[in-house]
Amino acid sequence: MTNSIGDIKDAACIFAIGTNTTEAHPVIGFEIKKTVRHGAKLIVANPREIELVRHADIYLQHHPGSDVALLMGMCRVIVDEGLLNEGFINERCENLDAFKESLPYFDLDTVAKITGVPKDKIIQAARMYATHSPAALFYAMGITQHSHGTDNVIAVANLAMLTGNIGKPGSGVNPLRGQNNVQGACDMGALPNVYPGYQAVTSEPVKGKFEAGWSCSLPPTRAGLTLTDMFEAAYNGQIKAMYIMGENPVLTEPEAKHAIQALQRLELLIVQDCFPTETTRLAHIVLPSTTFAEKEGTFTNTERRVQRVRKAVEPVGNARTDWWIIGQVGQRMGSNGFDFTNPSQIMDEIARLTPSYGGISYRRLEKGGLQWPCPTEEHTGTAILHTEIFTRGKGHFVPLEYRPSAEPPDEDYPLVLTTGRSLFHYHTGTMSRKVKGLNAFHSEELAEINPRDAAAFSIADGDTVRVVSRRGEVTARAKITEVSPVGVVFMTFHFAESPTNQLTIPALDPVAKIPEFKVCAIRIEKTAASS
Repeated sequence: MTNSIGDIKDAACIFAIGTNTTEAHPVIGFEIKKTVRHGAKLIVANPREIELVRHADIYLQHHPGSDVALLMGMCRVIVDEGLLNEGFINERCENLDAFKESLPYFDLDTVAKITGVPKDKIIQAARMYATHSPAALFYAMGITQHSHGTDNVIAVANLAMLTGNIGKPGSGVNPLRGQNNVQGACDMGALPNVYPGYQAVTSEPVKGKFEAGWSCSLPPTRAGLTLTDMFEAAYNGQIKAMYIMGENPVLTEPEAKHAIQALQRLELLIVQDCFPTETTRLAHIVLPSTTFAEKEGTFTNTERRVQRVRKAVEPVGNARTDWWIIGQVGQRMGSNGFDFTNPSQIMDEIARLTPSYGGISYRRLEKGGLQWPCPTEEHTGTAILHTEIFTRGKGHFVPLEYRPSAEPPDEDYPLVLTTGRSLFHYHTGTMSRKVKGLNAFHSEELAEINPRDAAAFSIADGDTVRVVSRRGEVTARAKITEVSPVGVVFMTFHFAESPTNQLTIPALDPVAKIPEFKVCAIRIEKTAASS
């Protein structure tokens, strides 16, 4: 996030696209609703009529996968009507002329046809976002989990720069991270192309810095494999061992049966987790780790805030903290630098090698969280990014083309499946499904189907249905609801009994390599038990 949760209240307009905020990020959803109650305008763009729509001034119900067309159509309106922030653009941005040359491809008749949104609504939304300043833009995996997810994010950035809504309170481009420490994991180098602090692995000086700091020799300066590439490499025999921590790819990977086959071909699979999962069943070695309540450490949340985690209860059984387990493995493999005795020493190493964390220590975090960049001990942290200059210098407008999703519906598979989360469960349910109260609210997978589609397939509310794609089939209970638009079925991925990701397509964004979890073609059939 370029901005902070605390300055949502300063927004005059909020644009939420590709985020079911009140379900997946309820604290931020509450802040958005509170700000709207105090007079801010709210635009919601989502294929499904989510709860946040009830509070919206404008609802843009676009077809799944048509985000680039919608966002660039709004940019077209803003440029055509002279609503762009010329002062901000002239001072801080570049490549506007080339960007403008791409906009004729997004005339509103074409955009309306692609998105299914009436052009007058697109015009209203563009005017509202451009004229109510500051405007804050929020997005989540409804933007990123597409075969053109990188284009979606660029389109979001284009819109924010065009209106000058970056670098001031109540504005910004604010991605909402999928789990509580995803931001921290990325910050610490859990990406294939960077060391901690987003320092490029392709840089020889950076490599030398970490070799000195870690007293070791590092691999050649080339990027590693993304998660999806790893599974393909394992399937093809190019990767022989995997060490999986806190992840359950048997349920989370697209075309999950293929991922299972990849794991089964490994010579060694080590899984480290706090509870047994569908993935631990395939492991040669299981290392029991502690839950968040049994350890000391830090989380870095979606607003870049580094916060202390304090142990509330003693670890159960043979469970050990993740950092201790990794340290023991490192030492027994003969590596230097793993002789930590407490996690505060690890934070001190992070501060030495990661400029954006340079001023962060456990001593300072005792007084409350700090937002990076926090480069020195005197620095108070950074609530808003890009206040004076972008990291790359000038903000760069990028011309875009609309590209449809990889697998549109057809005669054999006439519906679109899109996936998401429930308020009551977390990821693959490894922890949340062990809570009786949460299971009382949501105990099984539901296939949410529009009433018109249900009628066409003679499906009643509560029927057990078979959901079929080109990659597999699962059964689930039908929930007939107008929240899902005609032609779209919604499912979560929380339930191992209905492994939704056996249906999803492994089509990848060419840059980020993120799978297209939000769009694949399916059909639905009533099972014999429901007939």
